[in-house]
Amino acid sequence: MKRQILISAAPHETRVAILEDNVLVELMLDRPDAQRMVGDIYLGRVEGVLPGIQAAFVNIGTDKAAFLHVSDLADEDPEASEEEKGVKRYPPIQTLIRKGEDILVQVTKEPIGTKGPRVTAQISLPGRYLVYMPRSEHIGVSRKIEDREERSRLRRLMRDVLKQEPGGVIVRTVGEDAKRKSLERELQGLMKTWKRIESRVAQHQAPAQIHKEAHLAAGIIRDLFSEKVDALIVDSREIFNEVRGYLEAVDPDLMRRVSLHEGAVTLFDKYEIEDEIRRSFERRVELPSGGHIVIESTEGLVAIDVNTGRYTGKKDPEKTILRTNLDAAREVARQLRLRDIGGIIVVDFIDMEDKANRDRVMQELRLHLSRDRARTKAFQISELGLVEMTRQRVRPSIYHTVTRPCPYCNGAGRIVTPITVVRRIERAVRRVAAAREEKRLVIRLHPEVALHVLEEEPNLLRRLESDLKVDIELRDDPLMRADEFRILAGPADVDVTSRYAVA
Repeated sequence: MKRQILISAAPHETRVAILEDNVLVELMLDRPDAQRMVGDIYLGRVEGVLPGIQAAFVNIGTDKAAFLHVSDLADEDPEASEEEKGVKRYPPIQTLIRKGEDILVQVTKEPIGTKGPRVTAQISLPGRYLVYMPRSEHIGVSRKIEDREERSRLRRLMRDVLKQEPGGVIVRTVGEDAKRKSLERELQGLMKTWKRIESRVAQHQAPAQIHKEAHLAAGIIRDLFSEKVDALIVDSREIFNEVRGYLEAVDPDLMRRVSLHEGAVTLFDKYEIEDEIRRSFERRVELPSGGHIVIESTEGLVAIDVNTGRYTGKKDPEKTILRTNLDAAREVARQLRLRDIGGIIVVDFIDMEDKANRDRVMQELRLHLSRDRARTKAFQISELGLVEMTRQRVRPSIYHTVTRPCPYCNGAGRIVTPITVVRRIERAVRRVAAAREEKRLVIRLHPEVALHVLEEEPNLLRRLESDLKVDIELRDDPLMRADEFRILAGPADVDVTSRYAVA
């Protein structure tokens, strides 16, 4: 598979795009107004301990207190799965931490919605080959390194290297086949970083930021750029020089895969991904077969619906459905990565009668989910054709980062129809006439609603004037919203809408 990383930097925004076989699969943004916090280390102060939920709230200087669960406080295997963590019994949190106590924590999940950040007391410092854990004695190897002999070699090597040193490590995927000298050199650098952090803790009072994680571009180069990536292309001379300096120290052979984009055509336009980014905010996604999926977000979960659309196949309906579902399985996995959707996800595949076909769709979904850097878990297709799954969420999705709720529809995505607005106007006018002795009313409304009155209900004003004994004048106002109107009363045209207009 061909993999490319594109980094486009501007004064107020850095964007990183990851392409697989020339298809956009991941997009990351770094903006001053959406500061990335994951990996940052803070000296916090415990604001409250809640034994009932085995958690504490820690003030780290953010708008909302950070959430610290007992599982992120007690020493444990950092490679344990969520299921293993759920089974383990922890001591009461009040025996481990007290209100008012200062504690060093690291952000593992950014604030999302009404929730503050999530933090852990199990500090980890990532390098290219290793993750150093100064407060642990665990020595682990990435699960993506599958060769048993190599896993054993790395474990023995790191056990020997750490023999006289404090802390634990996890060898990252890039560390496969790494030489002892490279691993030792990086470990020494991470240990020096930890000593600087400890010295800064002594110099600060809680709450305070002690250590800032690498910025987006640097983190991508450290974590993702390896022999498995065919090309890294940047459009910033500053970042290009930064990449060159870093690679010369850790892996000079990779420099031949790095290039600087220059020219009138922007980097993202050259690779034709701006339109793909725009489409990633739409509800509907077309499939190669002619079907489509619809992605809807709710407060508790994300629902994805699969439809055959205009694709009707030829003769066998089961084959038509299978092909649509296979296309959807691939696209769902891609959209989850591209939009950075996390939490609980429910996919409504089209019902299939053949169990072998259902298994094939699940196999396709899991195959493409395996390429995701975020942890995912998908359950078998239910009798209703639903797949329940979870995806690790560490920050708000791209959609929520670059959008805000519509101030007109309150985030519903829909507004009332012109005929509904007219009925509201009619009710409001009757209330005004009943409560006030008015001889004349002026109604300001959107041109679309005014046109509906003139074309569809031309007798409405005459009927209201006759019933209420009041003159009514319509004034169309293109600056008003389509679901909005104003009622002006008296010689001074006093706005009385708020007192008499209800749904």
